[in-house]
Amino acid sequence: MNMKKLISMVLVLACVFSMAACKSKDEGDKKEEGGEEKKTLVMATNAEFPPYEFHEGDDIVGIDAEMAAAVAEELGMDFRIEDMAFESIIPAVDSGKADIGVAGMTVNESRLKNVNFSDTYAKATQVIIVKEGSDITGPDDLTGKKIGVQLGTTGDIYASDIEDAQVEQYNKGFEAVQALTQEKIDAVVIDGEPAKEFVKDAEGLKILDEAFTEEEYAIAIAKDNEELLGQINDALASLKESGKLDEIVAKYIKSDAE
Repeated sequence: MNMKKLISMVLVLACVFSMAACKSKDEGDKKEEGGEEKKTLVMATNAEFPPYEFHEGDDIVGIDAEMAAAVAEELGMDFRIEDMAFESIIPAVDSGKADIGVAGMTVNESRLKNVNFSDTYAKATQVIIVKEGSDITGPDDLTGKKIGVQLGTTGDIYASDIEDAQVEQYNKGFEAVQALTQEKIDAVVIDGEPAKEFVKDAEGLKILDEAFTEEEYAIAIAKDNEELLGQINDALASLKESGKLDEIVAKYIKSDAE
C-alpha cells in the first residue's frame, strides 16, 4: 500500500470515530434535556451527633438522615449526604455546594444572616453533663468553670456567655465528653439526645435534671433559594400529617414509657 492510500484510510477512520463520538454526546444531551435523570438533593451534615446523624458501617444514618431522605422522596429527587465539620455546613449551603444543611441545627440570629430555615421538625434541649459527685448542680454553677462544647454548635454559643467560664471547643461532641471523663474539663454543654447516647457509654457521668436551654431544629437552605424553601416546608408538612416523621423519630428515640 502506497503512502497516499494509507493517509486516505487514516482520514476516513478519523471521521468515523469523530461522528460516533458526536452522536454519543448528542444522545447524552438529549437524555439530560428530556428530564429522564432526577435532580439530587445534597445534604450537608456532621455525622457525629447520634441519634440525629451518625456512622453505621459505611452508611450515615439517624433521624436527620432519614427525615431528609424522606423529604427528597416527597420532592421526587435523588438524595446524597456530604459529611463535613459542623462549622462548614452553613458555608456549604450558602455557597451552593450543598442544597440543605441538616445536623440538629438550631435557628438563631447569627445563622439567619447567611441562610434561611425551614419550619421546625424537632424540639430539643441543651443539657449539662458532669461527673458523678460534681459540685455543679445547675446552669448557675457553671460560672468560672471549664466547659467543653462542640465547635460551632449552639452549646458553644451559649457557653461563651457564661461569666468567667473557660470554654474548650472540640470538633466532635464525643471528644468533649471524653475530655470530661479524663477530668480535663468540669462539664459539657450539648444537645439532650446526643448527651444520652454519650453518657450511656461512659461510666461515672450524668446529665443534670435542669436543662440549660430549650430550642428547635430546622433545615438550612440558601437565602436565594426561596423555591426550595417552599418545597421543603410542603414536604415536611406532608411527613408530619402522614405520621412518617413521628415514625422516624420513634425509631431512634424511645419514649420514657418503653
